[in-house]
Amino acid sequence: MVWILQIQIEIFILIAVGYIITKKGIFGPEARRDMTNVVIYIILPCNIFHSFEMALSIDMLRECAIVFIIGFAAQLIYMLLNKCLYQRFPVERRVVMQYATITNNVGFMGLPVIASVFGATGALYTSIILIPMRLFMWTSGLSLFTSSDKKQQLRQLATHPAIWAVILGFAYLFSPVRLPEFLSGSINVIGSCLTAMSMIVVGSILSEVNFRSLLDKACFYYSAFRLILIPAITFVVLRLMSIDPVVTGVAVLASGMPAATITAMLAKKYGADSAFASKLIFVSTLLSLVTLPIIAEILKSKLF
Repeated sequence: MVWILQIQIEIFILIAVGYIITKKGIFGPEARRDMTNVVIYIILPCNIFHSFEMALSIDMLRECAIVFIIGFAAQLIYMLLNKCLYQRFPVERRVVMQYATITNNVGFMGLPVIASVFGATGALYTSIILIPMRLFMWTSGLSLFTSSDKKQQLRQLATHPAIWAVILGFAYLFSPVRLPEFLSGSINVIGSCLTAMSMIVVGSILSEVNFRSLLDKACFYYSAFRLILIPAITFVVLRLMSIDPVVTGVAVLASGMPAATITAMLAKKYGADSAFASKLIFVSTLLSLVTLPIIAEILKSKLF
């Protein structure tokens, strides 16, 4: 539980840094635009590729197959939920909520939180769950923000650096060839900047938001599904299927993470409601201070 609170506090500190430096005039709109481009086209692809750099043998992959299937099935279910959950909202908000349903913050918050509860095995399973999430967030997820025809969408997706990071990452996962340490280390160092850079941008966007507007019903509506309902459904389904307790616990915790920071970055990049996206991240992360410890305690009592 201490790990969970520590990670969430770190997120809020980074948001505060972006908020303050923008209010002080140190970080202006042009700098924010440039940093958004750097994150999306350089830092994020490095972060994605590095997530595939795990020492998994064929035997270990076979053992983790069920975890991958659960993660893939969850993404399909999220896509179905997106068709009915947010139709009442204007399109600028709807695409933000839909993307935040497909992609939550399991990459940054999930790994250390789940590892603190389930140890190294939990961290391994979380890395496997990240694979289908990465695929969906940069295919069907990214297409939510594009308004061009299907051919143009496919062209944009096919040339997006994040898509190629996923493709190359999968190829690398099954390749016997390993990158030189200096190159792998450089990719890791660049990719590790993702959370700090993206949260500073989120804080910068929030500096233009009236804090009274944080009491937005849409943010709480989304958070109820993302932080409570989806983990509850995941738990019930996996228990009925008699899935291994550790796998069940990892899947439930992973499904209960708040909105991913990249949501605001893409909303800003593609002209969606980036202010609302920042509020969604802030509110869902704040509420997760309450929901994640409760979910972790329930899992411990029900599974072990």
